[in-house]
Amino acid sequence: MKRKIALLTLVASTFLGANVLAADYTLRSGDELNIVVAQDPAISSTQNVNTTSYHVRPDGKVSVPYVGEVDASGMTVSEFTTILTQRLSKYYVNPDVSVNVTKLGTVRVYVFGEINKPGAFELTKGHTVMDAIGAANGFNWDTGKKKIYLIRQDNKNQIIPINLNKMLETGDLTENYEMQEGDILYLTKNGRISFSRDIAPLFSAAYTISEINKD
Repeated sequence: MKRKIALLTLVASTFLGANVLAADYTLRSGDELNIVVAQDPAISSTQNVNTTSYHVRPDGKVSVPYVGEVDASGMTVSEFTTILTQRLSKYYVNPDVSVNVTKLGTVRVYVFGEINKPGAFELTKGHTVMDAIGAANGFNWDTGKKKIYLIRQDNKNQIIPINLNKMLETGDLTENYEMQEGDILYLTKNGRISFSRDIAPLFSAAYTISEINKD
């Protein structure tokens, strides 16, 4: 049991730090950026009182003075920095540009079934099945851990079975998939599932929770 708890904790704690600090972190919508241009404090988010940070918008773009809009989503921090440097070179000699990710965007996911705290959860983008289970205070003793299910919002007909027991016992995280916006994670007692009995009501529950949170 201690091994399982340690694995859950390790996955949740190491993922965020590794991505925020790495220059090869891939930018996503919702990320907040600190941009510093040594030659122009007006652009720098830490020195401009009107700009606390730059955001990667839902369309994946970031708007920066003199640079214009940059389609940043999918770029690494290093690639984005290079683009800014190239465009600012029209205005400054050897512009000194640095970019740091100060906050990662989030996705809303749902965890239902044999879980201690079922419901909707905001996860930092890049977080995984293990993180979703952790956000829901972990599985309970009745959970059929050999087969839990991931239902993607963008493909509801594809139900992905996951061997949670294998991850916990061996540390093999192959099936520790990244959670995406609107995903549903469903844990059963016996690992069996019926679309009409189990899955269809989950979509209704997820929709209801979303509407309540909007209010």
